Amino acid sequence: MHWQTTRYRIDLSRPRVMGIVNATPDSFSDGGRYHGLHAALHHCERLLAEGADILDIGGESSRPGTPPVGLEEELKRVLPVLEGAVRLGVPVSVDTYKAEVMRRALELGVDIVNDIAALRQRGALDAVAAHPACGVCLMHMHGEPRTMQQATMAGDPVPQVVELLRAQSRALQDRGVAAERIVWDPGIGFGKTVEQNFALLARQDELLAHGHPLLAGWSRKSSLGRITGLPVNERMIPSVAAALLAVERGARIVRVHDVRETVAALDVWAAMDSEQQGREGRPTT
Repeated sequence: MHWQTTRYRIDLSRPRVMGIVNATPDSFSDGGRYHGLHAALHHCERLLAEGADILDIGGESSRPGTPPVGLEEELKRVLPVLEGAVRLGVPVSVDTYKAEVMRRALELGVDIVNDIAALRQRGALDAVAAHPACGVCLMHMHGEPRTMQQATMAGDPVPQVVELLRAQSRALQDRGVAAERIVWDPGIGFGKTVEQNFALLARQDELLAHGHPLLAGWSRKSSLGRITGLPVNERMIPSVAAALLAVERGARIVRVHDVRETVAALDVWAAMDSEQQGREGRPTT
C-alpha cells in the first residue's frame, strides 16, 4: 500500500509518523511555542531528527471555541514555513480547509493537503483535483470548530463517518483524482463524544473496509484527558498508547506531537510484529 503525493510515493507497509507543526499563536497543545518562522522551522528540524516521516504544518488552530483566522493572516503564518519545510527532504503537508491556502501551498511544492473539513468548503475540491499528484487527507468533522463540542454527533459515529468520507472520496475520483492519493481520518475529537471517539478506534476495521489508508490523530486529545484526568501538557503517555492501538488496528499514519516517544513505541511494536509474522511463516515440525 502506498500514498501518492506531489513528490513522494509514501510506502505504507510500515506505519508512518506525521509530526505536528503549529505555526499559530493559540494552539491548544503547545501554546504558540512555534509561532514565527524561525521557531517553526527549528521545530520541523527537531521533529525530523526525532524520526518524523511527514511534517504537517498549519496556520489556524482548530481547538474547540476558536474563532476562524482570516485568509491573509493564515497565508502570512504558513507560507514562509512551508517554503522552508519543502527543502528539508521529506513529505510536507498543509493543514488547512481554505482553497486559496491549498493552491498557494501546492504552488510551493507541498505534497499533501490535510483538510479537517474533507474538502467541503467552497473551491477546495477543485483546488486538489486541479493538481496532478498531491496527496489528500479527508477528515470527518461534525459541525465546525467554534461550536462542535457544544452540539456533538448523535448515534453511532461509524456509519456517519464512512458516509461522509466515501462521498468526498467519490467526488474527488469523479474529478480524476486517483484513489491512491486519498487517505481517511475519522476526526477524533471533532464534534464527537468520548464514547464515540473510542468506538471509532475499536471499529477501525469498518473504516478500513473501504480501501483507503487511515490516519489517526489522537495526540493530546481531550478524550484522553477525560479518561485519565491529565491536563494537555501531561498526555504524552496516553497519546502514545492511543497511537499504538490505532496502528495495531490498521492505521498507517499517526499524527502526533510527541514524535520521539511515538517512534520508539512503534519500534517495539514493529519488532513484535516482525517476530509474529516470522513465526506464522515458518513450517511446523
